[in-house]
Amino acid sequence: MRKAEVSRTTAETALTVAVDLDGTCTYDNATGVGFFDHMLDQLARHAMIDIRTRATGDLHIDDHHTVEDIGIALGRALAEALGDKTGIRRYGSCLLPMDEALVRAALDLSGRPFLVWKVDFPSAKIGSFDTELVREFWTAVAMNARMTLNVACLDGANSHHIAEASFKAIAQALRMAVEPDPRAAGIPSTKGVL
Repeated sequence: MRKAEVSRTTAETALTVAVDLDGTCTYDNATGVGFFDHMLDQLARHAMIDIRTRATGDLHIDDHHTVEDIGIALGRALAEALGDKTGIRRYGSCLLPMDEALVRAALDLSGRPFLVWKVDFPSAKIGSFDTELVREFWTAVAMNARMTLNVACLDGANSHHIAEASFKAIAQALRMAVEPDPRAAGIPSTKGVL
């Protein structure tokens, strides 16, 4: 059962994130941050995993704590659902166009967290959503899922398109990496552990 549910409660947020790596890309996200819910929906749909989030946070201050804490919980849920990573492909990558935007994402479920983020947004906000929170979210996911994640925007002029292309590209790479490899047995590493 490649499923997990992680709850996190702080003085700033209270939330739960549930994932099913073998789901049917069902999504049900209610974070209080509309654009972010839309991005989480895209992540579930394009990674072909189920994601359900519920969150309340100090949105009267800004969206930062809610977005970052969901990233922490989602990363932990992914790590828990993957277990010892027996039989997965481990690596994934995608070059994703969305209108004028083009984003490259590559990841390794290595157990060694690292983020390379080469994505610039032409505007500081998408509606009321701070574009800098896209990086904050993926930093939290990568660190807590213990994945190496490299993302670069190769072209783009519209912040919404760049953000959405980033989520979709990472989702496609994640889909590839978590899939069972029918040709592989055991841990996908010469070390014997990830």
